[in-house]
Formats: sequence, C-alpha cells, structure tokens
Amino acid sequence: MSPLPAARAARAARRMAPLALEAYRRWERLSPAEKERYRQRVRQYTERSRSALQRRRRPPPPPSP
Repeated sequence: MSPLPAARAARAARRMAPLALEAYRRWERLSPAEKERYRQRVRQYTERSRSALQRRRRPPPPPSP
C-alpha cells in the first residue's frame, strides 16, 4: 500500500530541506554583480521559453496561391 499523501509530502520536505538551505546559503554568498548576472540569465531563459511556446501555439499561416 502506498503512503498517505501527507506522509509522502513530509518525507519529500525532509529530503529537500538540506538542499534548499544550502542553495539559499550559496545565493547569499554571491556578490551583487553575480546575483544580477543570474537574474539576467533567468530573464533570458524565460523570454526564450515564452517565445517558443508562442511559436508552437500559433496556427500556421494559410498557404499562398
């Protein structure tokens, strides 16, 4: 029998807590310039994914005669 959803969530939280804490500590140690560089990278990736989604959702243009 599979564990209850609450037990599964608790186990996942216990496993993720150390990783999240270390990621936070590493972020805090970065210089402001390094943080801004990461933020710029995230903005670029976000824009690329948005434009890729729009290209996939956009219907193809009608064929020209």
